[in-house]
Amino acid sequence: MTTHRPSPLREFLASEAAGGVVLMAAAALALVVANSRFSAGYFALLGAYVGPLSVLHWVNDALMAVFFLLVGLEIKREFVSGQLATWPQRILPGAAAAGGMAAPALIYVALNLGTPENLRGWAIPTATDIAFALGVLALLGRRAPASLKVFLVALAIIDDLGAVAIIAAFYTAELSGLWLGAAAVTLAALVGLNRAGVKALSPYLLLGAVLWVVVLKSGIHATLAGVALALTIPIGKGAESPLRRLEHALHGWVAFLIVPVFGLANAGVSFAGMSFASLLAPLPLGIALGLFLGKQIGVFGVAWLLIRLRLAGRPENATFLQLYGVALICGIGFTMSLFIGLLAFPSSPVLQDAVKIGVLGGSLISALVGVAVLLLARRINLRDEFRTPARS
Repeated sequence: MTTHRPSPLREFLASEAAGGVVLMAAAALALVVANSRFSAGYFALLGAYVGPLSVLHWVNDALMAVFFLLVGLEIKREFVSGQLATWPQRILPGAAAAGGMAAPALIYVALNLGTPENLRGWAIPTATDIAFALGVLALLGRRAPASLKVFLVALAIIDDLGAVAIIAAFYTAELSGLWLGAAAVTLAALVGLNRAGVKALSPYLLLGAVLWVVVLKSGIHATLAGVALALTIPIGKGAESPLRRLEHALHGWVAFLIVPVFGLANAGVSFAGMSFASLLAPLPLGIALGLFLGKQIGVFGVAWLLIRLRLAGRPENATFLQLYGVALICGIGFTMSLFIGLLAFPSSPVLQDAVKIGVLGGSLISALVGVAVLLLARRINLRDEFRTPARS
């Protein structure tokens, strides 16, 4: 009896969706602990130093570099041989992703024009959390067409590429020419390995570790070393593809350990002394409305326009109402939004807490309303099928 290995896309969907459920649990646990009698110990542990960095910095700078390595591998694979390999495949998710980044940023800026110090956080609501979003879709099972999941994956990968570009362009510290030079030399060595046809992963990973150290010291955020390393990994063909081997090896660790640990370390915010007025302050409100309103306006608005103009096709077996439900779910911006928030306000715990409130609130509302719309769309489809007379 022949066994068929699942396709890379099915493996990706399964791991990301399950990881999203674990991430939800980690975020909920962080909120519970931060508002319990264990809160002092929780925050003290995150601030404790292990070697040159605090525990929180090890999570955000080192563990998240592995997350960005996986993001880079996924971007490269999809653009070379996956769902984004051709321009017709890129048009709908690419344009929807661009709209879904622009509209939230504009809403955030509009609500924070009166507080210039907050404007540095304009990019926070532009991101979509692929693991969290797929986790929500997984809870719906067959109620959401598979084509919508593929659309969401493609959109979120392009969204991640945009987030990486934003971090590189707008959230870098004072640069060191010496360490930037060392980073350039290390990256050139990695490219040399690729050009020489080296298929073994160990030389790439060893140089990748060196690249992380020199990028950390250069002033560019260290996580971008993960993306740079990913782009030098040979893609190859079939089961022997170095990129596929590394991607497969990392998926479980990232989905079930690294991203949940990030959520556990960064989602904890104490509600002690917090008033309803503080929830409606420009910064958290701008993030929440950017995620909830901006994403649905940008993603669905652009997708609807392209489909109506016949510049792109609608996802197979999906209605416009279902597409709208997925656009709402794109407002789940957890991991990358929190990460950009930390970069935007690195020395202000008060603003970081406001970021967490906005991200959690906007993501939660987007998830709940998105699920409700998709369930409604499914019910309408079933009712229409029941009423449609059978053809003779």
